[in-house]
Amino acid sequence: MTGSLTTVSLLGSTGSIGTQTIDVVAAEPDRFRISVLGAGSDVVTLAEQARSVRPDVVVVADRSRAAELRSLVASDIEVDAGPDAFAAAAGSADVVVNAVVGFAGLPVTMAALRNGRRLALANKESLIAAGPVVRTVRDTPGAEIVPVDSEHCAVHQCLRSGDGTRRLRRIVLTASGGPFRGRSAADLAAVTREDALAHPTWSMGPKITIDSSTLMNKGLEVIEAHELFDVDYDDIDVVVHPQSIVHSMAEFTDGATIAQLSMPDMRLPIGYALAYPDRIGTPFGSMDLTRSFELTFEPPDRATFRCLDLAERAGRAGATAPAWMSAANEVAVDAFLAGRIAWSGIAELVERALDRWDGTPADSLDAVLAADAAARAVTTELLDREVAA
Repeated sequence: MTGSLTTVSLLGSTGSIGTQTIDVVAAEPDRFRISVLGAGSDVVTLAEQARSVRPDVVVVADRSRAAELRSLVASDIEVDAGPDAFAAAAGSADVVVNAVVGFAGLPVTMAALRNGRRLALANKESLIAAGPVVRTVRDTPGAEIVPVDSEHCAVHQCLRSGDGTRRLRRIVLTASGGPFRGRSAADLAAVTREDALAHPTWSMGPKITIDSSTLMNKGLEVIEAHELFDVDYDDIDVVVHPQSIVHSMAEFTDGATIAQLSMPDMRLPIGYALAYPDRIGTPFGSMDLTRSFELTFEPPDRATFRCLDLAERAGRAGATAPAWMSAANEVAVDAFLAGRIAWSGIAELVERALDRWDGTPADSLDAVLAADAAARAVTTELLDREVAA
């Protein structure tokens, strides 16, 4: 800490979680200071943020954009570039917010934990793809993971309010259902990119919004819950809750269920992760309980939204299967966003790629990286064949 201020390294600052983290810090200026800002390649937005936030360091992962970034920021702000510099920035503050999109966030996760930092984790793919490897550095003195996504933040709070996992019967993750809840596979045959990006509840980046539309996001969260809380897959359930007010629940052995409720606002879990074990003083997501509202729950339609089962299949297989599946999904989502495949083709492509998983164990970081690369190559090959047919 710098004096009484908690310093924050915000990596992935130009995305949805990154910009909302800046909002939280701006609302709590006596508690937090952003000392590092980092982005993948959007140096224009990064420079604008630097002018407002005044960090000590700005980092761009794309080394080719370094000169442009240096020309856009004040001379007293240090500029660094490249993947190694990006990961190194994860060790220079009290709290590291990993808001990097996709598997690219893994080096940040590993560096933050190796350096004994609190990791405010919004990048679920790194934990999902490399859970066994991440476990090897989670015991580093000072290291801890506080989840930023709303569901796992809710579970974290529920377990904290109860008896941890000692008397836990099950975790119940809630899903909004995305923009296509209640629609059949036939109804979804011709949905567009714009349809899939029109989330009814949350404001998120394009990749996670598409994942929400396919329920892949929820499948990834099942794997993440298994890794974060060391809970068996048989004890993790998913229910659809379209109001997105109950963010998840923990049921205990005596039948009691503890839930975390708030209005949908990602700044609440961000603030929780920054301040943990304390809480911030700004009531993001505060509810007016005098207003009439309903809370409804329903089972997910696994036949239509097959990505949920595909993710759980990979999680139960273990080893590098989650890394393989996550990489295949990233390729499939990119292809859909680029107009190369239909929305229904995402699950089809992921399934075909997962069928070709080679069974490699996740016994090292290199093994996980190799599985990610192999899955991308396999999925791209399958995609190219499909598009050419």
